[in-house]
Amino acid sequence: MSESHPSARGARIPDSDPARVDVSQMPRVLQRITALSLKYPGRMALAVACSLGAAVASLTLPRLLGTAVDHAGALLKAGAASAQEAQGALWVTAGLIIAATVIRGLLTMVTGYQSEYVSQRVGYDLRLQYFQQLQRLSFGFHDKIHSGDLITRGMLDLEGARVFIQGGVMQFVSLTLLLSFASYMMLTTDLAMGLIGLAFVPVAGWALARMGFLLRVTWLRVQELMAVLTLTMEENLQGIRVVRAFAGKRFEMGKFDKASIDALNFSYKRITLRFRGVAVMTLSFYGSMGLLLWYGGHKVVDGSMTPGKLTEFLTYMTLLQTPIRQIAMIFNSAARATSSGARLFEVLDMKPEIADAPGAAPLAPIQGTLRFEHVDFAYDPAGKQILHDVSFEVRAGETLGIVGPPGSGKSTIANLIPRFYDVTGGAITIDGQDIREVSLASLREYVGLVQQESFLFDASIGHNVAYADPWAEDERIVRATRTAQIHDHIAGLREEYDTRVGERGVALSGGQRQRLSIARGVVPGPGVMIFDDSTAAIDAVTERRVRDALAEATATKATIIIAHRLSSLMHADQIIVLDEGRVTERGTHEELVKAGGVYADLYELQTRSDAEAVMDEDAALAEVRA
Repeated sequence: MSESHPSARGARIPDSDPARVDVSQMPRVLQRITALSLKYPGRMALAVACSLGAAVASLTLPRLLGTAVDHAGALLKAGAASAQEAQGALWVTAGLIIAATVIRGLLTMVTGYQSEYVSQRVGYDLRLQYFQQLQRLSFGFHDKIHSGDLITRGMLDLEGARVFIQGGVMQFVSLTLLLSFASYMMLTTDLAMGLIGLAFVPVAGWALARMGFLLRVTWLRVQELMAVLTLTMEENLQGIRVVRAFAGKRFEMGKFDKASIDALNFSYKRITLRFRGVAVMTLSFYGSMGLLLWYGGHKVVDGSMTPGKLTEFLTYMTLLQTPIRQIAMIFNSAARATSSGARLFEVLDMKPEIADAPGAAPLAPIQGTLRFEHVDFAYDPAGKQILHDVSFEVRAGETLGIVGPPGSGKSTIANLIPRFYDVTGGAITIDGQDIREVSLASLREYVGLVQQESFLFDASIGHNVAYADPWAEDERIVRATRTAQIHDHIAGLREEYDTRVGERGVALSGGQRQRLSIARGVVPGPGVMIFDDSTAAIDAVTERRVRDALAEATATKATIIIAHRLSSLMHADQIIVLDEGRVTERGTHEELVKAGGVYADLYELQTRSDAEAVMDEDAALAEVRA
């Protein structure tokens, strides 16, 4: 594990559990999501107005049906001669019912469209904010959280927060309007009948609300298990060559099967919860309707109520059944939005550890001198210190070589110069300007870093080389690839610079990827160049050609070369040897070899011929046997 990725790294942000709904956060999170929808007040107002209109249209149906039943009954009692008149009255009522239904349908459609439009716009806004936030957050943040967790927050959690606007807010508005108006009209018409007809509402509402909340909790657990499945599959696909090489198919299948069974068992629990809630809803509804028919039937028989009024109450109950069923959806959506929104806002509300200081001015280099002044550094203030009192200076046109054992702090130095992390002691300056006091954009434009891990995008070769400067001329791109000794290979490809490199550059060899990475670092022409073991995968002959070409390309720049292979930095004007974060040796190649220290031992080890190594080994074995 390299210095830039210390061992104390977690899989997700602390205090964030995706498999838990924190009810205490529900008001705050839901209020914040609702406030996002108010950025589009016109469309939200139209949606609410149409929802109100749809509720009014729905509530006219019971009165129309009740009036029609009473009117038709009165006309039929008048005799057969009035049958035609009764039929006409019923046709009029039917027409009014159809008109009210059509109006309700149109208004409901407009409500759904407007609320979905606002929901999608909020999702779009959140998506851009989230991605922009990920670009701002420091490397320390990305070290502590799994990329799969970040993708989940930016896709599934963002979607869970977005759909609350339509599945929660607007459904709640519709339910409130229908339930309020219907309850008022039922209770004011006949208090006892209204109470009987509405008796199922609290029972069904509680059962469905509980079901919706628990369904969300179990779904979070299923989602967590599905994340395990996803990570298992992702890891398997990335390491498919290792799995095949070591015949690990059975072991990988076992891991995947166990996670699949766990997800299946929780899915069964969700089915049980769903049918239990639906059963309570159905029993309470029809029980209330039965009591209403019994009580209302007696009133109709004794003449204290007309059949039309009883029909009106029954129709009110039928109309309320659908919105009451939506309580489960509302609570499910609210619970989902609470957990998802909390995780999403947790990232959006974070303050980047590395950011421009107030009033930071652009870097104004004059001579291009890079200086480390007694620099100390630790990734975690309470953890192990990586660098101790490191000082050196590199002027424009000079090259500094850094060598040391793994974990000595070499890559940490490379990451501190472009300010991926901030020093915990001392200072790093460029022409006397502390890099913490200049703008990040100007600093990173001035500092070029070619890292050991040569990541390439799934795009054309030309796009990857010109990534730092998409408007670079073709001549600059070709010049950079010639410097990196890969132009001849590209020219031999059928599509040349338009050739796609595949995911993570899979179409290229390790050495070719590293040379493309070097070319990408050379294109923008930065003032400070850092090569962090960037030639490790290149053969010795090609490396020398690259080194000679780079010497010409960086002749006027301050250059730092970090390498394990001493041939990569023997030509440096100054070499420092790091050991456990401290500079233990300093000098030119010749001076360090003469000093007979760690560098000299490493040089002797790397330059010794294979024959000499074999002879020494044979001599040592002979001594042991003697």
